[in-house]
Amino acid sequence: MESRTAELREKALFLAIDEYDESEIVKCNSFYNRFTKRLLGFIIAFLLFILLLPIYIFVSMAILIDSGMPVLYTPLRGGYKEKRFKIYKFRTMVRDADKHGGCTALNDSRITRVGYILRKTKLDEIPQLLNIIKGDMAFIGPRPELLKYTDAYVGKEKYIMQVRPGITDFSSIKFINQDEIVGDDDPVAMFEKYILKPKTLLRIKYAATVSFAVDVKLFTWTIGAVIKKGIKFIFRKSNVDQKTSIPTSQDLQDEKVYVEQYRRIERTES
Repeated sequence: MESRTAELREKALFLAIDEYDESEIVKCNSFYNRFTKRLLGFIIAFLLFILLLPIYIFVSMAILIDSGMPVLYTPLRGGYKEKRFKIYKFRTMVRDADKHGGCTALNDSRITRVGYILRKTKLDEIPQLLNIIKGDMAFIGPRPELLKYTDAYVGKEKYIMQVRPGITDFSSIKFINQDEIVGDDDPVAMFEKYILKPKTLLRIKYAATVSFAVDVKLFTWTIGAVIKKGIKFIFRKSNVDQKTSIPTSQDLQDEKVYVEQYRRIERTES
């Protein structure tokens, strides 16, 4: 029973959000989401920023030597309460790379030598501690998306904007190897066809379930996923599971069955 429950919990990451009634998506209005999470995030991010200053300096110098200024990449993203903000990342591509497409291909020629390492180790994300300190983001929350996608949100998708965007969430873990999934041919088309909708569903799932317990789970899952990705990078192994990386319409249909089974198990366990 325990192994079956674990299997269903994994499959329920692709929660068929159509199973939710909008009246169930209430946790984004909780005291934890609106106040407690912000305070905890500020304190932890400030302490981590001080602790990681030597790494900030080292990475900044490496970028300067490799490809010059600027050190940071600061594109606009859709944020909390539909406010736009500049997200901070270490620059991993050549200057003005976003003018040639917003989605990164598997072997994208725009990625610099230092940028390749930063992306594989996720070190390009650590400047987002500044976003957390400012209140633009949280540690856990839906990954900030391009404005062309957030501006098009309708219905339940708008609940995504009622939680602060974060460094990691359900979708970040599920698609940690997104660049390998979209490939080289037409990464934007592949992203929009195979990844955007499932990612959006998982982001709605987070808005519907946000709590301290969920955030702790996502944090531990993320640490494990990043360590696994780092090990595979060191040994130069492919991170893509060809059988499960790209969801099909049948996969998403099957998820409704898995979710219902999972809910029945949860009711039985409680």
